[in-house]
Amino acid sequence: MIDQIEGDAAEWVTEVTNHRPDLSDDLLAFFHDRLKVHLKGEGVRHDVIDAVLAMPGNDDLAQVVRRATALGEVLGTEDGANLVQGFKRANNILTQAEDKDGVEYSFGADPKFAEVDEEKALFAALDAADAEIKPALNKEDFAAAMTAMAGLRAPIDAFFEAVQVNAESPVVRRNRLNLLSRIRTSCLQVADLNRLEG
Repeated sequence: MIDQIEGDAAEWVTEVTNHRPDLSDDLLAFFHDRLKVHLKGEGVRHDVIDAVLAMPGNDDLAQVVRRATALGEVLGTEDGANLVQGFKRANNILTQAEDKDGVEYSFGADPKFAEVDEEKALFAALDAADAEIKPALNKEDFAAAMTAMAGLRAPIDAFFEAVQVNAESPVVRRNRLNLLSRIRTSCLQVADLNRLEG
């Protein structure tokens, strides 16, 4: 009998401990709304706040503030602002191709299929940026991660000036679309840039 009571008590404690109140999402949304008001008052753009809140870990409000501040600072630079345009261009081309072809281009970009120097340079730039972005995010050094991301601006611009993504060769076209997927993946590590205006 005592064993049964202890077992029931342990089960109840586990259930109570693991229970997440139904209102938790509403409470987090409330905190997000209050935080948006505060950050807007600090001069942070509303779309920057939305881009950051769309990321995992948005229940850590201090992290949200640091990430939003870092993103806002990078977007205040020429490289940051232009990178967003390059990201959106890459994402639009990639999304249209994926919809048309019925596949996801997210694996297999290989520098050996690169035909021009700007294409090879973009591969190298993405490798270098990823080597900086991931460790910086792990340390929650959002400024360093955003700066590494902004460094992609010049090689992305040069790539789009030099190449036609939809090449006649199916192998080259597929490789370039997979390269665009790498741009998307690298940039979306730091914030949901799809939510930025402009």
